[in-house]
Amino acid sequence: METAAILCEGAFGKGPGKTAAGLVRRSYRFRILGVIDSTSPPGDAGEILDGVNRGIPVCSSLQELISSLESPPEFLIVGVAPVGGMLPKSFRIPIREALKVGISVISGLHEHLAEDPEFVEAAKSSGATITDIRKEPPLEKMRYFRNISKDLPCIRIPILGTDAAIGKRTTALELTEALNKLGEKTVFVATGQTGLLQGSKYGIPLDAIRVDYVVGELEGEIVRAYEEERPKIIIIEGQGSLSHPAYVTGSRAIVNASAPSGVVLQHAPMRKHRTFHEDELHLPMPTLESEMEFVKTYAKCPVIAITLNHQGMTRDEVKEAMGMYQERYGMPCTDVLWFGAERLAKEIIVRFLK
Repeated sequence: METAAILCEGAFGKGPGKTAAGLVRRSYRFRILGVIDSTSPPGDAGEILDGVNRGIPVCSSLQELISSLESPPEFLIVGVAPVGGMLPKSFRIPIREALKVGISVISGLHEHLAEDPEFVEAAKSSGATITDIRKEPPLEKMRYFRNISKDLPCIRIPILGTDAAIGKRTTALELTEALNKLGEKTVFVATGQTGLLQGSKYGIPLDAIRVDYVVGELEGEIVRAYEEERPKIIIIEGQGSLSHPAYVTGSRAIVNASAPSGVVLQHAPMRKHRTFHEDELHLPMPTLESEMEFVKTYAKCPVIAITLNHQGMTRDEVKEAMGMYQERYGMPCTDVLWFGAERLAKEIIVRFLK
């Protein structure tokens, strides 16, 4: 595997640092050597996130990380996904330093670093590369909507949510792994930069694709995943939420592209405001009931399970919420990070494959 460090200055363990969190928890392409955030307490990145030691130190600077290694990482990954997708100013110096010493940079931001003259000049002196993954293909190569996902002989399950940055991708990956462990061939399709950075074979940076093609591009990846892998189940990462007023495409494009067999709905019971300039706009979180109505109306398929984000909750509180939701809605409910995805995987198998 290629080696990488993650630049997450000021954001590790917080909402904008979800790209770093995803890469710490799981990466199929990179061996993560460390996380850089001078504002984070030192320690193991996995323990800071989930209490699980993953052998990934959190360092205060790129120099500190490099000095602790036998050889520097091959890549520096921009580990934040801020609203608007612009590069934080505090990231410029460490990125320039990395490029000058030959460490290539990968970014999933809307602001394309390969077009920045300062970074291009720094890379020239060392031969390092700059890769922006949040880019659409050339216009002549983009695919248009063909309405063919509905005819695929496999189950298609998007992981939707009541908010953005609520854990949909993590749930999708945990569920994909659980289904494969139970012997049901399952493929994950990414819709954002973090899933692609983690090494997903299939997917698109959905919010970088122009609206005329976004549904067709994602549909094309779902179809390609089936044609190349012949899975029984395809799990599709969600984006935003159907009811979120700040996101025009997101979950709606995912529903249109996948023609879902059923939906898993992710919710954060203790979250009061939606993740979008929450300190200014104070957009209230929707209820599960209202979001389920959106799914029923728009996706024309049932919500088959509820998954929880345990933000602001203890394990006992999560267990209580799981029991309450299961009784109220008559469907499985779990927190995949604390209690695994096997219960959810078995529900899909029983409902669709038995």
